[in-house]
Amino acid sequence: MLIKTKTTLLALTLSSLLSGNIYAHSHSMPADSAQESVTKVSSPQTESQRANALFDELFMQSIMANPINQTYLGIKQDYDKWGDISDAGADKNLALAKAQLAQLLTLDVSKLDQQTTLSFELFKASLEQAIADDKWRYHTYPVNQMYGMHSMIASFLINQHQITDLSDAKAYISRLEGVKPLLAQLEVELTIRADKNIIAPKFVFPYVISDSQNIITGAPFDSTGEDSALWADFNRKVAKLSITESEKESLLADAKSALIDSVKPGYESLLSYLVKLEKKADNRDGAWKFPDGETYFNNALARTTTTDMTSDQIHDLGLSEVARIQDEMRIIMKKVGFEGNLQAFFAFMRDDKQFYYPDTQAGRDAYITDAKAMIDNMESRIDEVFKIKPKASLSVRPVEAFREKSAGKAFYDQPAPDGSRPGIYYANLYDMSAMPKYQMEALAYHEGIPGHHMQIAIAQELEGIPQFRKYGRYTAYSEGWGLYTEYFPKEMGLYADPYSDFGRLAMELWRACRLVVDTGIHTKKWTREQGIAYYVENTPNAESDAIKMVERHVVMPSQATAYKVGMIKILELREHAKKQLGDKFDIRDFHTLVLQYGPLPLDVLETKVNRWVKSIK
Repeated sequence: MLIKTKTTLLALTLSSLLSGNIYAHSHSMPADSAQESVTKVSSPQTESQRANALFDELFMQSIMANPINQTYLGIKQDYDKWGDISDAGADKNLALAKAQLAQLLTLDVSKLDQQTTLSFELFKASLEQAIADDKWRYHTYPVNQMYGMHSMIASFLINQHQITDLSDAKAYISRLEGVKPLLAQLEVELTIRADKNIIAPKFVFPYVISDSQNIITGAPFDSTGEDSALWADFNRKVAKLSITESEKESLLADAKSALIDSVKPGYESLLSYLVKLEKKADNRDGAWKFPDGETYFNNALARTTTTDMTSDQIHDLGLSEVARIQDEMRIIMKKVGFEGNLQAFFAFMRDDKQFYYPDTQAGRDAYITDAKAMIDNMESRIDEVFKIKPKASLSVRPVEAFREKSAGKAFYDQPAPDGSRPGIYYANLYDMSAMPKYQMEALAYHEGIPGHHMQIAIAQELEGIPQFRKYGRYTAYSEGWGLYTEYFPKEMGLYADPYSDFGRLAMELWRACRLVVDTGIHTKKWTREQGIAYYVENTPNAESDAIKMVERHVVMPSQATAYKVGMIKILELREHAKKQLGDKFDIRDFHTLVLQYGPLPLDVLETKVNRWVKSIK
């Protein structure tokens, strides 16, 4: 998955920074090349050229306003700083969006070519949404088990802050020194929300407290014998530098001081604050508890799905999809000769040891090896279903120890545009009983190839479209594609093992249940326990999966509805094109069409497919 919280293209804007990964949800390009597109058209000859130069200029304004975004794009201008997460920072972002919208509206849309008109409409909508959504500024939990500054600091420094020379190392140390004031800003933001009775439910706090404590556990914070994640990371990166031993020792001494004098007290203060805030928390889980919560949630659904579906419509769609998929599972149950009802089959699939790797390092290594083999096999057949491929390579890795307990089941980090970092499919192997063999194939396709890696790496490698379209996200498009790519390999003859096909259905069923439970919690006042029970009764997944999923619904209202809504729309569009075109339909052309414009809202994608069908007819 690529976990994102907002779909505005500018705010990106790199919600990986919120989630600690795309789960997207991260790029590295030299500052010169990132700026190049802004300056290369110095005297645009046409309104379209002027518009595209403006799009890139505005996009870079938003990137350069936040040092964290800069690092994700490989720009090292403010490599030693963090962003401003205060209310004043949010005010600046709002003012910037309003100023950018005013600039955008100076363009003469009637003189723009088709591709540039699309860019204009997308950019304008993204700014308008960012401005309109400012009224929900406080309707968030800035720290939770899915994302937040408390966990992002470590994952960002480890995964994004590269050290290639002395100045990079010094910038890393400056960022360590900036942790204390950054976390102080976070405490203020939590207090503002608490004063408005927006406090995460009780279950969130043990996760956040544990993750925060993990960051300041180990050397140089204590004498447990292990190095802390940040200290180990800095040591590892500095060791690779071609500098003198005395320079290395000096850097390590400065980093140690920063860890002890800024990181440690910053986290200790946050921990003390969280323990007090936990006492004010309750067990009300839904967005209905927020001020004007119903309006907020309906807006969140519209942003997430890029449709006008109501909460009730999404809930009912989920119920009908759950019934359909369970019927398909009963067919597989008969095929493998299982005696008993679907619930008994679920229990068999969940509990039988043949379906799991051992809970050992060897078992974890085997999982990664086999996942790589599945992706390699799919890659060898990719020309059957695609005419375009990404240049970026894909790496398969386990989630790091410091965040594996709270991180999601699997997710994808996008590659660096300059090729310095591959796309990464992360599998969470903390609890091997939550990672059955029969789900591996669908998971690898979704996160890797032909899923998020194809979609995201291709988008950022597209030529002739402005930067913001390469790096933006629409959750329903991104996750709809991810779920669609779990499905169509079956049409290629993959999922030959019926248990593996059951795993594919199990994952689709999981996403169908999300439609039911997300809306159940946020508008029907379901409790966390009711949500967990629904998953346990209707899917073969481990109870630990159900708990994690419901807890994700709670802290990211509407986000999980994107997958199934997006997949259904992509399949609908494909079937429409097939019906209209008959023998002229080529799935490779359809896939190219879906990917060649970068991320799109579903209604815009529909327009593109309809135009394509007409042009071929």
